[in-house]
Amino acid sequence: MSENKVCFDVLTPVTFIRRSAEVYPDKVAVVHGDRRFTYKEFYARVNRLASALTKIGISKGDKVAFICPNTSPMLEAHYAVPMIGATLVSVNIRLSSYEVTYIINHSDAKALFVDNEFSGLVTPAVDELTEVKTYINICDISDEKPLDGMEYEEFLNTGSEGPVEWAIEDEYQVATINYTSGTTGLPKGVMYHHRGAYLNALGEMLESGFNSESVYLWTLPMFHCNGWCFTWGVTAMGGTHICLRKVVADEIYSMVEQENVTHLCAAPTILITMSAHGIANNIKMKRQLQIMTAGAPPAPTVIQNMESIGANITHTYGLTEVFGPHSVCAWQSKWAELPAEEQAKMKSRQGVPYIIAMYMDVVDPNTMEPVPRDGKTIGEIVMRGNNVMLGYYKDPEATAEAFAGGWFHSGDLAVMHPDNYAQIMDRKKDIIISGGENISTVEIENVIYRHPDVLEVAVIPVPDEKWGEVPKAFVVPKEGANPSAEDIITFCKENLARFKAPKVVEFSELPKTATGKIQKYKLREKEWEGRDRMVH
Repeated sequence: MSENKVCFDVLTPVTFIRRSAEVYPDKVAVVHGDRRFTYKEFYARVNRLASALTKIGISKGDKVAFICPNTSPMLEAHYAVPMIGATLVSVNIRLSSYEVTYIINHSDAKALFVDNEFSGLVTPAVDELTEVKTYINICDISDEKPLDGMEYEEFLNTGSEGPVEWAIEDEYQVATINYTSGTTGLPKGVMYHHRGAYLNALGEMLESGFNSESVYLWTLPMFHCNGWCFTWGVTAMGGTHICLRKVVADEIYSMVEQENVTHLCAAPTILITMSAHGIANNIKMKRQLQIMTAGAPPAPTVIQNMESIGANITHTYGLTEVFGPHSVCAWQSKWAELPAEEQAKMKSRQGVPYIIAMYMDVVDPNTMEPVPRDGKTIGEIVMRGNNVMLGYYKDPEATAEAFAGGWFHSGDLAVMHPDNYAQIMDRKKDIIISGGENISTVEIENVIYRHPDVLEVAVIPVPDEKWGEVPKAFVVPKEGANPSAEDIITFCKENLARFKAPKVVEFSELPKTATGKIQKYKLREKEWEGRDRMVH
């Protein structure tokens, strides 16, 4: 690190709010229900929160946890906590009380801010939270204070709105800890550094075409990868944050119209809900809505449907361990000549690394050699660069495993096309090996999504005496539709190699994470109970 202050400054996303408060002091920064804060007011509230935290003894290296939906206190915490050198722990509001208790204790949080709607996640376990010294009630939906502590606005008033002294001396300080979904075992704490948060926030703005006139609707949880760093990026550009407490399709469309929203981010399951609602109600948006999606690979049909309503879909790919999205399916002007269905197929690929990320490849995980660029040879996606986590909090073994060979291992299996665009075929644990043939569950799902009666689908491997394992599809029909298993299987045989068609179809609701990802592991556990499964 250079000591020359003329040519060096510590990269931290905290700088974004100070700049925007100076450049756009009277512009609306945050809309939360009936409340609107200008950038000057937003910055003053952040300083009050930072000051109040220092007064209760929070200092460099301490952890501050927030259990809060997409409201203004959650945004303010993204600046105030790292500003004083502390670490923000944004807790998933849809976890169980047991998981929340584990995260708060494991992170060593000293202060806990809880929105009163979600106090039930904490109150049963208060006696177990031995490190927490201060509780703050965020009274957004009512005046009830379930926890023994101040109300949020009352707490802010104990601080000063004048600029506080920053305690960020090293851009590799831990700015936030984000806990993974814990699909296997207990959640792991992913440590984000200031440098990565700064760069990835700017990367999101570059890739999404965001500018100072843009308006962002918070449909993506801020607790998920710090909102893919949009918590900082929107502020960096001087855009407007529109808070949204509950993600409901008609409310999304209403807010898009009411607040002139230009951008939002959403998991594919949210797009499915928006698509079904939009088509059922003949919605045509008056202005193009820029939507960034990531998570499970979106089905081309879903992309096509959303774009018919008036959205432009940008598909990105990443994981919690890489600050959210790391790659983007960068648009090529020559694709405009393709039919809409082919365009949607191109857009559903995971694409190329972000401008600020640079490094991503598909490799043979045993040799770490890149796979041929033939669109057929399957390997593992690996990444490295400025937006890779520092590691897992208090878990050096898992960190070493994730960083084996000098790259971060995603666990996602993919092919690399001749144009250097990656395309996910499956998670390692989801690839189906049937009679020696590799079958991609994603490929089958994309076909089933094209069936006119299907709303959602998940495909997993299930045991089979003859073939070892075969595909099984779990289908959620569209409202009013009543497809049969035979209909789905026949449709697949008409649109896939016959051996790839699911042997069984079950109609049921799909288990999901808080961020809308379908929890295939729960489906697998049920089907493989008492049996071993090997995936090579």
